Amino acid sequence: MPGPLAGVTVVSLEQAVSAPMCSRTLGDLGARVIKVENPGGGDFARHYDDVVNGLAAHFVWVNRGKQSVTLDLKSEAGLELLHRLLDRADVLVSNLTPGTTARLGIAPADVAERHPELIAVEIDGYGPGGPLSHKRAYDLLVQAESGACAITGSPGAPAKPGPPMADVCSGLYAALSVLSLLYARRSGTIAVSLFDTMTELMGYALNHAWHSGADQQPRGMGSPAVAPYGAYPTADGQTVVLGTTNDREWQRLARELLGRPDLADDERFRTNSGRVRHSELLDRELGAWCARHDLAAVQKRADEAGIGNSRFNRPSEVVAHPHLAARERWREIDTPAGRIPALLPPPVIAGFEPPMGSIPALGEHTDAVLAELGLGEPEIALLREQGAIGARS
Repeated sequence: MPGPLAGVTVVSLEQAVSAPMCSRTLGDLGARVIKVENPGGGDFARHYDDVVNGLAAHFVWVNRGKQSVTLDLKSEAGLELLHRLLDRADVLVSNLTPGTTARLGIAPADVAERHPELIAVEIDGYGPGGPLSHKRAYDLLVQAESGACAITGSPGAPAKPGPPMADVCSGLYAALSVLSLLYARRSGTIAVSLFDTMTELMGYALNHAWHSGADQQPRGMGSPAVAPYGAYPTADGQTVVLGTTNDREWQRLARELLGRPDLADDERFRTNSGRVRHSELLDRELGAWCARHDLAAVQKRADEAGIGNSRFNRPSEVVAHPHLAARERWREIDTPAGRIPALLPPPVIAGFEPPMGSIPALGEHTDAVLAELGLGEPEIALLREQGAIGARS
């Protein structure tokens, strides 16, 4: 079965994570993605580290299946080549630094005028029209500005959520918006800001603060909204994560898991709001019980009682997770440094196998893509001599 987006061409002017996640998502669904990179090093995420056989972990994560074309967009020839690519494209995705696309004449409004059939997506930090619109915005900065760091960690020790939530979710919102316009067979411009994305993800905390006038304190592995809910060491040196989300589950946890009808009948714990007020006491009781039992025994009892539970894992343990192996979630993809494992994208579409294409070397596809535009070898060589495109890969 061909991909749902087979025949769709995406041109991406992208760095780091947000726009690459958007374009990779579209590529996972079958779109062709042409990644336009600066000849002087390309996407700076290529150089974050070298742990993947000399390649960067961030880069291989969000750039599989793309074709890399190097263009110097500060040169007239390079910019004109971009427009020739856009003449044949369906989607333009960008997340360059504030004002860059406007200076180059390829801001969404400019693109709409010269390429009226195109869908133009721009991901930025704070969106236009506000006092922060001019600022650079990285994932940590936006997570701090949006309040996410204040509800992560523990009291007095705020922390950044581990995954780059602002980047990833902005990329996914952008991809979702592209899909909506493709479905409607409409062109147009799309703007997604990391700050708007994070304030959306902060919906519960912001609603609570707005209506209560108070800031909830971070709870580490717990929750300020429901109790009991947290991580508890077990007798065999593991950590189990247990929680309840309603009063019926609490009754089962107290009676069937802990064997404590006295807690189940205690008026202080009858409702979730009461359990939240007395969460420290409940955590002590649950923690003491877990400390007397091995992880396997705790999880078996919890499953039998219908109580949600999981094992606290480190990333090095997740890469060998039996659930991923049993469901055949790993594939191998090609890179300039050899084959490496990569996870399938989350959506499972019946009859469709995601393409899982290779990681491109910088400028690897420049000559082939320019040949599609009708340029011969002498013209390509001249462009390379002029610096409008990068060195042959």
